[in-house]
Amino acid sequence: MFSVFRLLAPALAVALSMSPASAAPAGFVDPLVLPAQPSPLASRTLVNGVAAAGKRLVAVGQRGHVLYSDDQGGSWRQASVPLSTDLVALTFADAHEGWAVGHDAVVLHTTDGGASWRRQYDGRRDVLAGDKPLLDIWFDNAGHGLAIGAFGLALRSDDRGRSWRHCEELLDNPRALHLNAIRMVGDALYIVGEQGLVLRRTAGAERFEALPTPYQGSFLGVTGDARTLLVYGLRGTALHSEDGGRNWQRANTGTQTGLTAGAVLADGALLLVSQSGQLLRSRDGGASFAPMAGIPPGSAAAALPLDSQRLLIGGARGLRVQPLK
Repeated sequence: MFSVFRLLAPALAVALSMSPASAAPAGFVDPLVLPAQPSPLASRTLVNGVAAAGKRLVAVGQRGHVLYSDDQGGSWRQASVPLSTDLVALTFADAHEGWAVGHDAVVLHTTDGGASWRRQYDGRRDVLAGDKPLLDIWFDNAGHGLAIGAFGLALRSDDRGRSWRHCEELLDNPRALHLNAIRMVGDALYIVGEQGLVLRRTAGAERFEALPTPYQGSFLGVTGDARTLLVYGLRGTALHSEDGGRNWQRANTGTQTGLTAGAVLADGALLLVSQSGQLLRSRDGGASFAPMAGIPPGSAAAALPLDSQRLLIGGARGLRVQPLK
C-alpha cells in the first residue's frame, strides 16, 4: 500500500542525501542500530503501509513500528523489529513470509506473519544506496522481488531477499526520477513515479519500458484488474487505461486533493482514497469517481479492503477500520 511520505519524497530525499553524518546532534542514536521501542500508542501514530498476511493484518510506520492484528483490526500488537528507521511499505507472498522497506534503504524480512523481523539489507552496506529511502516493494511467489525508491533507486533479489543487487539499468528512467509504487496488475508489473513516470514490464520480459502519459506531476500509486489499469497521484489526478497503458483517459475524480491509496473492491468497483480520508468509488471502470457518503475526514496514507463491508485505513493518526456502508 501507499504512503503520504511519497507526497514529500523529493524534498525529504534531498534533505536526507545532503545531511552529513557529522551533523548528528549530541546523544544521537543511529536508528539502524536502535531496535524499535515498544509503545502503547504505536497504533495511534503515523502508519504508512498496510497489508494482509493470510487472515492477519500488518502495518508499518514511523520509528520502525510494525503492528499486527489477528482480529481484523479490533486490537493490535507490536512486532519485534531490529531497527527504528521509519518504514514506508510492505508486502506478503503468503500468510508467513513478507518484506518491508523504509528509510536508509532498509529491507526487512519476516517468516512468521509479521510478528518478528530481521534485516536483509540497508544503505550502510552500499554506497550507491546510502540513506536514500526505499518507497515500495514487490515479490512473487517464486521469491523474485524488486524494491524501489528515491532518485531512481532500484534493487533486485532472486533468492527471497537473501541477496540484493542494483538493477537501475533495467528501468527506462534515465533521469533517475523518484519511484513511488510498484504493483502487479493483470499480467504486467508497473512502477509509477514523479513527472508522470509510468513503467511497465510485461510477462517474460526483463526490462521496464516507459509509457507516455498526459500528466507531468507525481503518481503515487497504481491499481486495477485484468480489464482496467488505474494510476493516481497529486492534485486528485487519476488516469485509466483499457490497453495496458498504451492509451490513457483522465478520470473525473471531483477532487484536487492528493490520492494516496487505491484498490479494487470485492464487487469489482475501483476505490481511491485521498490524503484527507475521502473515499471515491468508480463503477464505470475508472472513468468517473463519486464520493462515498458518511465517511468522516481523517488522514489516510494507505488502505486495504477487508471484505465487501470494511476498509482498513492507516494514516497520521494511526489505524482505523472504516465501514463502507
